[in-house]
Amino acid sequence: MKYASLILDLPYEAVYSYIVPPSMEEQAVFGVRAIVPFGHRKMTGYIIGTSDEKPLGDYALKMIDRVIDKEPVFNKVLLDLAIWMQGMYFSPPGLNLSMMVPSGRRESEVSPFFEPSSFKSIECLSDGQKHALDVLRSSSDRIFYLFGVTGSGKSEVYLRRTEDVIKEGRQVLYMVPEITLSEQLSDEVYSRFSGRVAILHSSLTPSQRLKAWNGIMSGEIDLVIGARSSVFAPFKNLGLIIMDEEHETSYKSGSTPRYHARQIAEYRAKKENATLIMGSATPSLEAWKMMADHRIHRIDMKERIGEGRYPAVHIVNSLREKHSISRELEEAIRDALNHKRGVILFLNRRGYTYNYVCSECGHVVTCPNCSVSLTYHKKEQRLVCHTCGFSEPLINVCPECHSRNLSPHGFGTENIEEEAKALFPYARIARLDTDVAESGKGKTQEILQGFRQGSIDILLGTQMIAKGLNFPLVSLVGVLNADSSLAIPDFRAAERTFDLLHQVAGRAGRYRDDGLVIIQTIQPFAPPIAAVAENDLESFYKKELHERELTGFPPYSRLLNLTFRGKNEEKVQDAAEALWKEASRLEEKGFDDIEIFSPSPCLVERKAQYFRYHVLLRSVNAALLLRFSHLLLDSFKVPSSVYIEIDMDPMTLM
Repeated sequence: MKYASLILDLPYEAVYSYIVPPSMEEQAVFGVRAIVPFGHRKMTGYIIGTSDEKPLGDYALKMIDRVIDKEPVFNKVLLDLAIWMQGMYFSPPGLNLSMMVPSGRRESEVSPFFEPSSFKSIECLSDGQKHALDVLRSSSDRIFYLFGVTGSGKSEVYLRRTEDVIKEGRQVLYMVPEITLSEQLSDEVYSRFSGRVAILHSSLTPSQRLKAWNGIMSGEIDLVIGARSSVFAPFKNLGLIIMDEEHETSYKSGSTPRYHARQIAEYRAKKENATLIMGSATPSLEAWKMMADHRIHRIDMKERIGEGRYPAVHIVNSLREKHSISRELEEAIRDALNHKRGVILFLNRRGYTYNYVCSECGHVVTCPNCSVSLTYHKKEQRLVCHTCGFSEPLINVCPECHSRNLSPHGFGTENIEEEAKALFPYARIARLDTDVAESGKGKTQEILQGFRQGSIDILLGTQMIAKGLNFPLVSLVGVLNADSSLAIPDFRAAERTFDLLHQVAGRAGRYRDDGLVIIQTIQPFAPPIAAVAENDLESFYKKELHERELTGFPPYSRLLNLTFRGKNEEKVQDAAEALWKEASRLEEKGFDDIEIFSPSPCLVERKAQYFRYHVLLRSVNAALLLRFSHLLLDSFKVPSSVYIEIDMDPMTLM
């Protein structure tokens, strides 16, 4: 009789033994999935071993119901990775494998607002591109970073190196932060790489995804293009990983396991003897520090290809302005329209206004499910929560003092759209934010195509238009309320503000030498804003790293954020305090280098009816922090009705 060892998608680590029916002995092999009885239910398990010997133990074994796959869907590399992730991200191997294998994907990785660069081959390379390729081809280093300005031609360097590696008989992973592929782009990819390409994105059906997965595993696929979760693709002979726009926060998973694709890529490159090439115009501070410490080989690409130049940047102090669109920006828009040039207006706030406020008592109308204010949407005459999605009709009476003197405060994209239409009545204006994108299928692409072709003069939007989009006609970018993200009480606020502003500034002048960016702010001398104006990345990173070193935040330390959530606030707070006390006791047993922050409410204290408290652990030693945390969590029992979220190296403490 044959026996199989399986791991299941359960929130704890365990290996289970089952009897393999004689009729399934040829199919029940390492790497396939099987349906097995577990208690009173059926579960999908992952076969990680088989044996002719009965497992030790005096208990009755159940039989496998059926084998799902004809061929293995995971290999030893992915199993080892799933086990490594347990130590790094506190998620059991069964859950990790469930997340990796196509039918078990939980995440939504696709945004309709990222357009990858063209895959058509470019005949004549710039000097910067030639230099980068020479270094990549001749250096014995294994990890590289293309630090290149927007429009410097990093994509062609990636693709030339991809062709080199494929000629050597090895496979390539090309990662992008978000991916939407048009038919035209798909044709370009297949043409350039002889059709041996898999494009992984959530628009694929489960059967299409599994077909691509099996092709990668068998070695029939040379090139895989995908977003975050493509880092788990089951390569047979991986030779190169490309991670474009490395700084993007979408590479960090927002659900369990809360992995970062950069860390997974580094692990796989080392284990599989592959090369890792990352690239961005605005590297993350972690990557910048690794470059400074010579742990990553930095390759500079300082010049845009063709006639593109970094735009002139003007700062406008909006405290002196009476309207949302300043006089200088208004004049610049008129000039651009007169010369038939495209204009982008960027505001990181959708809706009509930030909030709805009582002018008598100052009460701000907040979400009943979250500890955030509701946003006023004028067109629908509704108040909407952008955290949980709650909405309600506009109220006329203050719930606190019963005054009828309620009014909107601040401004959002709807407000700016209204003002722009009044100032430029003959201009063709389109707004693109989440509200518009969700209003109808294909609406986003329709607007982007219209703007690219010149049938739309002014494109107004939020973060989704800030990066990844190439518009040859654009000569002017206006940024309104540029400092709003600086007000967020998070240690990455300055880095995020700089990244966003620098990326949106990069939309102007990509194909011209007369690009102009006007940034409106009430903090004109804030370091991130001043650095964008001066195009001085080196000084900004140096200053920001100094601040992080003084405060002890990453990349000078590693963090583990433990967030408790539940509908009973007292239970949530008690659980957080109990863990903090347990951590303090454990710290006295030889863990002096662990810093334990006392429990406190999260910045968004209530979210979708759940109260949230967190305990933050910090250490300069990652291995010590992980060992301490595993000991702590193994001994701590989370109360019923309270959930714990474990986030190693959090991107935000919100």
